[in-house]
Amino acid sequence: MNTAPFPQLQVFLAVARLSSFSGAARELGVSTAAVSQAVKQLEEQLRVVLLTRTTRSVSLTDAGRRLVEGAGPAVGQALAALSEVSARPGETVGRVRLSVPRAAVPYVITPVVPTFRERHPRIDVEVVIEERFVDIVAEGYDAGVRLSEAIERDMVQVRLTDAFRFVVVGSPDYLARHGTPQRPEDLLHHECITFRMRSTGALYAWELERGRRNWRVPVRGGVVTNENQLTVSLAEQGLGLAYAFEPIVAEQLRTGRLQRVLESYAPTVPGFFLYFPSRAQRTPALRLFVDVARELAAKAV
Repeated sequence: MNTAPFPQLQVFLAVARLSSFSGAARELGVSTAAVSQAVKQLEEQLRVVLLTRTTRSVSLTDAGRRLVEGAGPAVGQALAALSEVSARPGETVGRVRLSVPRAAVPYVITPVVPTFRERHPRIDVEVVIEERFVDIVAEGYDAGVRLSEAIERDMVQVRLTDAFRFVVVGSPDYLARHGTPQRPEDLLHHECITFRMRSTGALYAWELERGRRNWRVPVRGGVVTNENQLTVSLAEQGLGLAYAFEPIVAEQLRTGRLQRVLESYAPTVPGFFLYFPSRAQRTPALRLFVDVARELAAKAV
């Protein structure tokens, strides 16, 4: 290669992150043809195929995946450094890109982002809502939010919430008509609003515990969804029992629209955590976001 293909690399990373040529074109403000040409030039210079293209999808080849994993973080840091040079003394310019599950938004994103943006108006925040497990490094995220148990052990973790429980709930009307389960096994004889995992397509087995014993109950019912809020709403209307993390149903429990069942079997999880690879701490924008998240989490305790 006679010259470093930095512009083409930026375009390729955008296509890889969005899995779309047209999406990358919209983000970069250029035509789809220009994006396609840039990727083609990069492949020709590197003499490898980076993307597998069909009429319906775009996916990484093994070489493309290795390039994303190796170059993605470095390019992000380089762009952040260029932004820093253009900033006034004492001012940080950049972007923080986060992968967040929908259930965490009201408790960790809604409180943090307004305060962060007020303090650091030249740092953009992009929040991508998704339920699947994400390789934040390979997919170009600065950080993610997940339950601690779902985070790789080599990631830095910052606590955002206290520990909380997962509870089984039902409406007073449903419980009056169908009775109240007394043991985990009783759930097999109840109408349960089931949740389909977006990452695997499997139906989620409700997890319960008591002492040292654990249960994974393969509940079933006439309604299946992949949206937690819809599950809670349907349970309020008496369509069946629901399994939810306790903070999301706090108001319904307080007003009596939902009632806990099998409470002595409710499992406790450590809570939501912000996580990121240790080397990402060198990014000034992310470091400031972590500082604000830590501060607000401490005040909420």
